[in-house]
Amino acid sequence: MSDVLAVLADVLPPERVVSPAASPLGERLGQVVTGPDRPQAIAFPQTEAELAQVIATAHRREWRLLVCGNGTKLTWGGLAQGLDLVVSTARLNQVIDHAIGDMTLTAQAGVIVSPLQAQLAEHQQFLAVDPAYPAQATLGGVVATADTGSRRQRYGGLRDMLIGISFIRYDGQLAKAGGRVVKNVAGYDLMKLMTGAYGTLGVISQLTFRLYPVQETSRTVVLSGPATELRPLMATLGRSPLTPVAFDLLSPALAASLGLKAEFALAIRFQAIAPGVTEQVERLQTLVPEPLTPILLTDQDDQTFWPQIQAALFPDPPTDATAIVVKLGLRPTAVVDSLECLERLAPDLALGCVHATSGIGTVRLTGDLATVAVVEALRSRCQEWGGYLTVLEAPKALKQILDVWGYSGNALPLMQALKDQFDPYRRLSPGRFVGGL
Repeated sequence: MSDVLAVLADVLPPERVVSPAASPLGERLGQVVTGPDRPQAIAFPQTEAELAQVIATAHRREWRLLVCGNGTKLTWGGLAQGLDLVVSTARLNQVIDHAIGDMTLTAQAGVIVSPLQAQLAEHQQFLAVDPAYPAQATLGGVVATADTGSRRQRYGGLRDMLIGISFIRYDGQLAKAGGRVVKNVAGYDLMKLMTGAYGTLGVISQLTFRLYPVQETSRTVVLSGPATELRPLMATLGRSPLTPVAFDLLSPALAASLGLKAEFALAIRFQAIAPGVTEQVERLQTLVPEPLTPILLTDQDDQTFWPQIQAALFPDPPTDATAIVVKLGLRPTAVVDSLECLERLAPDLALGCVHATSGIGTVRLTGDLATVAVVEALRSRCQEWGGYLTVLEAPKALKQILDVWGYSGNALPLMQALKDQFDPYRRLSPGRFVGGL
């Protein structure tokens, strides 16, 4: 028995401390860990107190640890370096409080998104996220990677809907911020800081979100055509009084995979009471120039269309171990340019989806296109447009030669200072974040 396993045997029951080889997470760990040292154990604490005890033990023993939930996004971000232990929050999977009248939810980090949405739907409420791998993704992992999805158009990002958080510090102490009140102004806004930090500042144990009512009617309008037609239309729609829930531009290859024409496609979703949706769809149709013919998706077609986009970008289980998936962040004015550039670099093959208003998007490259050269060419253009490109998924060999996070601008010293405050010994998910943090 390894030293780590032996020590943790006094902290957790034996069935909740296993070797990587004995866990489904073990195979994924091989894709994310670099350096000569490999984690000796995976711990599955079941309560917040157990989680704190595991982290405190790791601190005393000077272990370097990697944090995850179910591991769906374990391969996102940078490669972890020199690990001793993996800590999974997957078994912290209880809903603590659902305040139906206040429309807030407090749940542990290991709660899985899809079953939670089904539970909330019984009360005509939902959490406004549509992340990758929803059938397995945990709330903690979704927050740690800031994986919001297309609903960002109407409801904002995770930083906007997360109103409370509990996390375990590097030394095993419990820290809390925010609460169950939607307009909470007390204390520091640690919720925004922990969102998208990839577990490098603390181990999330509990989260409180604002919820939203399920709308009566949902309709999606899809417009396919050349970029020259869609670019001015997107600008017009952005200035209009329309309030879509989702507003995405799809690459020709992604559109074709969804059964649409192999052209650029603009997907616009409206949700509200039935008369409101009808009125918005009609207003949209008056703004569409003649060469474009709207396709209206209703009922089941509308409900399945958006999950199909996520499934195409993030197949579950993965269909190509050599694929590269990147995240884009652009000015809204560069959204069309980015997918046009992608089409030139990888004609008819690259799957791309960019949220038209926020400029955040995802691109999936497969086969011969999954190369460092294509990624660097697309990143170069994104940076020229004042944006960024981050590598989410890629073969380990490519991540070892690619700069996963890209240019960090003048923010790196600030991020290093935050890391010094929250993890002074650099033992929480080392190497996963920008600049090797």
